[in-house]
Amino acid sequence: MWAHPVVVRLTRAGQRLRGLDQRHPWLLDTAVVAVVLLLFCVPDLVHDAGPRERIRIAHLSTAATLVWQLALVLPLWWRRRAPSATFAVIAAVFMAQWAGMVWLRADVALLIALYSLALHGRLRHLPWACAVMAAALGVAAVRLSSAVFFGDALFFLASAATASVALGLVLRIRRAHVAALRERAVRLEIERDQRTELAAATERARVAREMHDIIGHNLSVIIGLADGGAYAAELNPGRAKEALQLIAGTGRQALGEMRRMLGVLREQRQGPELSPQPGVADLDELCERVRAAGPQVRYRTAGDVELLDPAAQLTVYRIVQEALTNSLKHAGTRTRAELRIAVEGDTVLIRVQDNGPPDGPSAAPPNEEGHGLAGMRERAALYGGTVAAGPAPGGGWTVEALLSLTPPTDPGGSAS
Repeated sequence: MWAHPVVVRLTRAGQRLRGLDQRHPWLLDTAVVAVVLLLFCVPDLVHDAGPRERIRIAHLSTAATLVWQLALVLPLWWRRRAPSATFAVIAAVFMAQWAGMVWLRADVALLIALYSLALHGRLRHLPWACAVMAAALGVAAVRLSSAVFFGDALFFLASAATASVALGLVLRIRRAHVAALRERAVRLEIERDQRTELAAATERARVAREMHDIIGHNLSVIIGLADGGAYAAELNPGRAKEALQLIAGTGRQALGEMRRMLGVLREQRQGPELSPQPGVADLDELCERVRAAGPQVRYRTAGDVELLDPAAQLTVYRIVQEALTNSLKHAGTRTRAELRIAVEGDTVLIRVQDNGPPDGPSAAPPNEEGHGLAGMRERAALYGGTVAAGPAPGGGWTVEALLSLTPPTDPGGSAS
């Protein structure tokens, strides 16, 4: 039914009228006054007002009739801006009119005023307005009792007043419901945009963390190899050539990882070649690359490290990568680092300790935390873990991370 062309045209016409009313509200108010004057006031000016057979109705001149009609109808022009005052004025005119036994069809203005009060006015004014309406209708019913039974007249008038109040309240509730739906739609749209922004920010942080791990580690290795190759260029050309080859291999690996990462960000991609994320099995190759740059790395494991899930293995790999990169960056190429990974029950312990430069004091990282340490802590937090970093007792620097493999429990759940 709602897709019928007639219904669609009526809906569009109603929307245009509402838009016009919002831009020029005085047009509708003027139209209401004009329609009431045309339909209910002109007949009283053309013909004698009211039945004269059984009710003694006061005979008024045309001028007096017009004055009473204007007193009843003109206040309707303010029915939406001041509904309570409009109803009070019209009710006072209505009671004075019936007290003088004046019959006018323009009395319908009182019902319109009551309807407007229920629709536009304050709801706390509605009870006293209904009481005033009952008193006014009682006066009219008493005046009509000579021609109509008092109870019948009062019932008819009260039914008309009840219909006016009910119609006004129904439209008021409908408008409030529509306004609530619009507000909810706007709020949901805002929440959707916020969720999109949060998701984008989270993705940017993840990509930035991955790019930092990839570029930071490989550049540190390349710098170490380049320094070693430059030192050995005159004394051992073969060693320098080997360093250049390692630099080229490390650069290609970094470039491949960066291309894979950037391929995820492309909106229209042609299906880039995908490879598994690094895991515990790739730590041997990582240690070899670090050793090629100069540092001595000792790698030990305890427990079933290979049984970790891929996400946990990636977290372990990135933490180790960042810790070894920091050792190479701050302790130099001639340091010795010890890497230990232990799986005990539902916990994973990662410990990377270097002994600092062999010919000088330990070069500690700066006091301000960079992206590396913050990234390690964020990765550990995904598994309810912690990361501690600081000077080692015998010199050097220690990074220790503890991860929990226990899945998080639902706080709202109950044990069965």
